[in-house]
Amino acid sequence: MRIALIAPPFIAVPPKDYGGTELFVAQLAEGLKQNGIDVVVYANGDSTVNVERHWRYEHTHWPIKSETEAMIMEMDHTAWAVEHAARSCELIHVQSAPALTYTHITGLPTVLTLHGPNEARLTQLYHRYPNVYYVCISKAQCARESMPRTRVIHHGIDLSQYQLQTRKQNYLSFIGRIAPIKGTHLAIDVAKRTGIPLKMAGDVQPQFRPYFEAKIKPQIDGKLVQYIGPANLQIKNELLGNSMAMLFPIQWSEPFGLVMVEAMACGTPVLALPGGSVPEVVRTGVSGYICRSVRELSNCALNLQFDPASVRRYVEENFSIQRMAAEYAELYREAISSRAAVNAA
Repeated sequence: MRIALIAPPFIAVPPKDYGGTELFVAQLAEGLKQNGIDVVVYANGDSTVNVERHWRYEHTHWPIKSETEAMIMEMDHTAWAVEHAARSCELIHVQSAPALTYTHITGLPTVLTLHGPNEARLTQLYHRYPNVYYVCISKAQCARESMPRTRVIHHGIDLSQYQLQTRKQNYLSFIGRIAPIKGTHLAIDVAKRTGIPLKMAGDVQPQFRPYFEAKIKPQIDGKLVQYIGPANLQIKNELLGNSMAMLFPIQWSEPFGLVMVEAMACGTPVLALPGGSVPEVVRTGVSGYICRSVRELSNCALNLQFDPASVRRYVEENFSIQRMAAEYAELYREAISSRAAVNAA
């Protein structure tokens, strides 16, 4: 079985810092390879994932400065990647709605993982491609979709890349895009209410620069509130692993929230608000707390009682790369067999 994983061309696979979709592609590719599946990844030339790689654009282009430039780049990259993959692969797995529109030309079975929130116009588009296999990354996300071939496969991570830290330091952590929907300002509010220092890391995208300048930057004093900047894997391990808890005060219907799993893999519990997938990822009292308000988040932060080894074990049992890769491999076999049966009829 030879599978093509087509990622967007903007960020390396795996990413150096920001890039949830690109991290997913890298982890899935590695997991499939471990299962003996032949995998080829289409990304950009800065990618280092340890499988066969092809690229049309040599370097990372992030953050996106022009929507027109980005649209042209993705169209060009995807059309080329789909055509190239159709020469030797048995199935194409894409990560975006624009990529989906090219796949019907090949006649190959296609899988699309839905990485973003539900949008009515996108769902209408998906219904125009009823033969595609759609993967939701949470039950909460899937409940909003209505395509005939839809299933849930939770993300998994390579636990060997995350170190368990059993001795915690006196601070809370926050990692994510610095944006209103991620609740960065609420994380700062928790720090102020509790007096527990907060260390933040994340990407400030151009469209959220005014939010950062007005709501976040004035609160950064280097003592109670620190901002580190974008976080690569090493910084994630240090920042998450040493913290008492990671704050996830999400303000939207989060499709998955991979950083929650990364924190727990370091033995760090997650204190979250209940948006989207959160109840599927965090198990209250086992790997963190799901709270209803900033006040409740603050109270939980002041009364933490978690065993780091048990928190990591929860991830091992529920969000491993092996489990994720096995579920995708099963889907691929089903899709390939179904297409073969149709062609033989």
